[in-house]
Amino acid sequence: MECNHEEEHALAAVRAKENMPCEEAVAQVCAQLKAICEPSRFKILLALRQGEMCVFHIVEAVGGTQSAVSHQLRILRDNRIIKARRDGQNIAYSLADAHVTALLELACAHLNCRF
Repeated sequence: MECNHEEEHALAAVRAKENMPCEEAVAQVCAQLKAICEPSRFKILLALRQGEMCVFHIVEAVGGTQSAVSHQLRILRDNRIIKARRDGQNIAYSLADAHVTALLELACAHLNCRF
């Protein structure tokens, strides 16, 4: 098969190869995106955009059971998408950093969904 842009595409392929992250980094990013892209976890992240919350209030915001929400929070925390802070007997959850907020905003902007 012949390419009409052989030189341009060949240079792009070289740049892509030179700038490709290592396999471990690619796997880590994919794991984080997979964790974000599950609907119940995505809803939790959207709720946490409004500010820090404990499990009780996250359940109130997104629905479901406390057990199910706690399970999803553990996955998000294990993937460093959210952070947790002990507040007496409760644990308060929040987004890990501004990068997570930016990802959520980009995903919704791409689909024109409202925030």
